[in-house]
Amino acid sequence: MMYLPPWSINYLVIVIATIILLKSISYILQQKKYNLPPGPKPWPIIGNLNLMGALPHQSIHELSKKYGPLMYLRFGSFPVVIGSSVELAKYFLKTHDVLFTDRPKTAAGKYMTYNYLDITWSRYGAYWRQARKICLVELFSPKRLESYEYIRVEEMQNLLRELFRSSGKVVILKDFMSTFSLNVISRMVLGKNYLGKSEGTIVLPEEFKRMLDELFLLSGVLNIGDLIPWLNFLDLQGYVKRMKKLSEKFDRIFEHVLDEHNDRRLHEGENFVARDMVDVLLQLADDPTLEVKLERDGVKGFIQDLIAGGTESSAVTVEWAISELLKRPEIFNKATVELDRVIGQNRWVEEKDIHKLPYIEAIIKETMRLHPVAPMLVPRQSREDATFNRYDIPKGTRVLVNVWTIGRDPTIWDNPNEFWPERFFGKSVDVKGQDFELLPFGSGRRMCPGYSLGLKVIQMSIANLLHGFKWRLPDGVKEADLSMEEIFGLSTPKKEPLQVVVKPKLLAHLYGA
Repeated sequence: MMYLPPWSINYLVIVIATIILLKSISYILQQKKYNLPPGPKPWPIIGNLNLMGALPHQSIHELSKKYGPLMYLRFGSFPVVIGSSVELAKYFLKTHDVLFTDRPKTAAGKYMTYNYLDITWSRYGAYWRQARKICLVELFSPKRLESYEYIRVEEMQNLLRELFRSSGKVVILKDFMSTFSLNVISRMVLGKNYLGKSEGTIVLPEEFKRMLDELFLLSGVLNIGDLIPWLNFLDLQGYVKRMKKLSEKFDRIFEHVLDEHNDRRLHEGENFVARDMVDVLLQLADDPTLEVKLERDGVKGFIQDLIAGGTESSAVTVEWAISELLKRPEIFNKATVELDRVIGQNRWVEEKDIHKLPYIEAIIKETMRLHPVAPMLVPRQSREDATFNRYDIPKGTRVLVNVWTIGRDPTIWDNPNEFWPERFFGKSVDVKGQDFELLPFGSGRRMCPGYSLGLKVIQMSIANLLHGFKWRLPDGVKEADLSMEEIFGLSTPKKEPLQVVVKPKLLAHLYGA
């Protein structure tokens, strides 16, 4: 054990006491300068972090019952404002969207997105505006998404065939859904599936899925170093070490992908034609007219966002949807009746059929209401001082919109904790960012740029899974025993993966078996 002389211990105590005193004085001065929203009194140094449980969005939900829909907290050294109502969601995401378009600096952004060169965590400015334009115009345009429909169809057939082969066995649904989503997005973004077990494989699917789970966990954790900067060097929770290790793994994969794509570009020369999103990004990186040059690390940051976002949202949402339906067989039966009536028994659901399936659409909306993939969206940060109803929101305040709470607001939803798709009948509420009571993809300038792709994959997955199979829980497991607990990160998957038994109900040749 290292010996510390008494004078050094006394010096350390004085330093810590001084820091606490200065922080307390700074907080008191800020309280006097601004008329801050209501909230619990913070502790020195840690602020209100002591009130955050394992599921922060639920902790904040409970606090909002006491302090109201606009609430002020301190997360360590930083002020945080929470909006938990439709009015506040509209204020932050639409009315004053530009004011709250920035992102806070975090270790996740620094170490896992090439120092904020991705789409999600990039700071407000010319680079982010350019990134957003690339997504909307180049990567997720209706024309480009339509051109990739054949990929989604082929991978859906593979998913249905694999489930057919697993008939009667207990399977973990998310394993199948993650593989399906990963294959779809890999082929669209990378041009082929680099994650299989054939020649050209650079990482096994199981390992890559674990990497994605780690990415979403580390992107959403309350990292002490982000919140109390003078403790950052200690990495008390070990998160930064894990971030660096994970980033190195992703980087090796993306370097291989870029090298292979560049080799093809050089080989084909003037005859080169972009086949996938990486090709498009590499062409843009060579464009001298871009306002901000897209560097190699920026391309890798884009790739990571596209793969991670495209995989997680659909797999998590489908798992929650099937879980809810298994607890309510009568809703399952209504969906089956609609599918049999509109689609029939001789074919699969196609993307053009979705608008003819209002009950399926209602099930998806209801799932997203109760189980939004990002329950507090991605944090924003105010670029200037702002005011809402006489309350001040100082420049630099971190802003969270708790869509999890909005989805449970009894002034908006009847019996808000009940899974009841019929609540959407006769309502024009959509998930595309214009109806602030339902914001699974966010809204405004920082809305998820790939929401249209994610929605297509979710709709087709749920529709065909319900159309093609009968579902039940494993022997001995009752509906009441099905756990609906969450894990918190940037996304909120089920804590206990859903185990199910499926039985095909269509003609065998439709499964391609």
